[in-house]
Amino acid sequence: MTEPGVGTAGADWSPYARLQDAAGAYFLHPDIAMDAITGVLGRRRVRGFTLERVVDLTEAGASVWQEAAVCDGRRLILWHSEELADANAPGGTVLDSSVQVLPLDAIGHVGMRTLVGRDERGRRIDRGVYLVLATVMPHELSAAQADPDSPLPVASAKIRPESFRFSKSLDDGGPGQIARLIDFGRLLGRLVPAG
Repeated sequence: MTEPGVGTAGADWSPYARLQDAAGAYFLHPDIAMDAITGVLGRRRVRGFTLERVVDLTEAGASVWQEAAVCDGRRLILWHSEELADANAPGGTVLDSSVQVLPLDAIGHVGMRTLVGRDERGRRIDRGVYLVLATVMPHELSAAQADPDSPLPVASAKIRPESFRFSKSLDDGGPGQIARLIDFGRLLGRLVPAG
């Protein structure tokens, strides 16, 4: 019998309630993920999380993007890694691991869209979910062209907040991961302070 949290990377993580077990089942580099996340968490408890993996085929071979979004009740901790080609490194790749921490009051928008259908017996089935989190802080500022027909030389700028997107479908994650992402979105919807 396989120990919880130990398995083939890419296995379904949704049955695991503990972040460490889910990461061990899903990520190629769970030790690196957990080191980065727990270094930020400290003694705080994980209230909810979602995990993502994307395999991208390039000329250099397969590249894997791994991502975790973790909420401890006060902060959103985002970890991701990507394999990068490096001819000087043993094995030809290095892992670019990064962590970002946002206080929940920095999130100004939580939007979730769920695709709902019916199974062959007519029972409700969630077929997919798309979660968007947008910050209140500007992420990108770009100049917008002034209206050429305006009598005033008005210059303007477009400000775009930073946003984070998460999605699961029956083909990408299955029903368990869909349910877990819905739960994560609802948790953030409850915890993000009202402006």
